[in-house]
Amino acid sequence: MKIGSIVALCLAAFVFALATPAGAAPDTTAPEATPPPIGSPAPRAEDETYSPDEIVHKAADFFGATTEAVAKAVENVFAKYGRPNAYVAGSEGSGAFVVGLRYGEGDLYMKANGDRATKVFWQGPSVGFDFGANASKTFTLVYNLPDAEAIYQRFPGLDGSFYFVAGIGVNYQQAGRIVLAPMRTGVGLRAGVNGGYLSYAKERNWIPF
Repeated sequence: MKIGSIVALCLAAFVFALATPAGAAPDTTAPEATPPPIGSPAPRAEDETYSPDEIVHKAADFFGATTEAVAKAVENVFAKYGRPNAYVAGSEGSGAFVVGLRYGEGDLYMKANGDRATKVFWQGPSVGFDFGANASKTFTLVYNLPDAEAIYQRFPGLDGSFYFVAGIGVNYQQAGRIVLAPMRTGVGLRAGVNGGYLSYAKERNWIPF
């Protein structure tokens, strides 16, 4: 091969090498995450709330009642407020003739706290058309409770339950966003409407006012 041809081939190879990239670095940029659809609801923290089945079985065991009887009361509360994130299991005594008093104590359980018990006492007056007396077990569903300390305050309510010997009565109390739904069953007969409040505290207070 002639020297001129060899030189021409070498120049061609040199020019080709300059025109070709030495090897592009691989693209390591992570793909962008796909955003959720506009208007989609935020995920519910169901691991921090109680399901209807959990509440029915806990309340039935506490009351010593059938799950069918408890389920009827629980169904109405869940339909109104959804899944609670805490509950209080305890007992109370009360009596009224125009002016009534109520005292109770129990344990507060929060799903987010691993169901650790927190002691709670409650007391308060009630005034209205209210006759009779009762001693009852109380199982209270608690909604929107940010922490255990938030239970210690006054909760106004409207109590108009009619108590049967083996029945369950439900009423509602609310302070801010926190809603309580006490379910009661016990001895005695009580009917009417009484408007009052219950104050929840860390220690027993025998003065309800």
